[in-house]
Amino acid sequence: MERNLKKELEILEKEMLKADFWQDKKRAQAVIKEIELKKDEIEGKEKYDRGGAVMTIFSGAGGLDAEDFSRILFQMYKKFIENRSWQTRLLHKNENEHKGFRNITFEIIGANAYGILKNESGVHRLVRLSPFNANQKRHTSFSMVEVIPKFKKTDRVEIKEEDLKIEFSRSSGPGGQNVNKRDTAARITHLPTNISAHIDSERTQAQNKEKALEILRGKLYKKQEEERLAKEAGKKISKTMSIEWGNQIRSYVFHPYQMVKDHRSGVEMRDIDKVIKGGELEELIYKKRSDHLKKSDLNCSKAKQSA
Repeated sequence: MERNLKKELEILEKEMLKADFWQDKKRAQAVIKEIELKKDEIEGKEKYDRGGAVMTIFSGAGGLDAEDFSRILFQMYKKFIENRSWQTRLLHKNENEHKGFRNITFEIIGANAYGILKNESGVHRLVRLSPFNANQKRHTSFSMVEVIPKFKKTDRVEIKEEDLKIEFSRSSGPGGQNVNKRDTAARITHLPTNISAHIDSERTQAQNKEKALEILRGKLYKKQEEERLAKEAGKKISKTMSIEWGNQIRSYVFHPYQMVKDHRSGVEMRDIDKVIKGGELEELIYKKRSDHLKKSDLNCSKAKQSA
């Protein structure tokens, strides 16, 4: 069951109003600290849910098919974003010779983007006749989708300088001839967690470093949230999740039948083109959302398009 943070806050604030509240100073200080933490949690949850997001798609088991699947997922989400009149901004991509992606990271700019897309995080599975196999055998491949909130410099996620490993390399980004002369791309690794961010979209080394730090803050926030929710549910969270069979949250089956199935909600959709090419993910997404956003938020794109 999802916690009611506002109700918990209300109970603590009522306790603070009691006449004997300050008789136990240690308890009073603990209550005040808890009130501050809950206010920050409520404010942060609402703020991030209503803001932009950053999505990364990583290829897992499946070789060229997995990298092609990452391309398919990127195009699917891009269509969903376009349908809503949101915008995307490419931050980094590692593309193979077949236009597939080993990984790709992009920013999503739009109201409620993180709140709507955050539950897309997880392993996605594709079953189809492989276009990369001469015998066209059925092949299963996997990609991981990661969605984090769009962070700003002022957002409070503490990172110690000594915990960071910062590396620079040649950029494939939009820096023109400059990228051939200087190492402008930035990769920052948070050593205690081994979480990293790689950015080459900006024109200077300093800008790429700042953007990578922003992404890293979002990744660390996401990790903290997952650990908090797992603790509340009495579960242990795995430090690493393999991008392979058994971990998938959704399957996209092209052969021997056609179906998209979300394994968390049980929702099935038979019209694959509607999902993959049309970007119509509302039914799949809404069934798994348990936050404060309303269903009308998901349908606002249709209103915008008809306006």
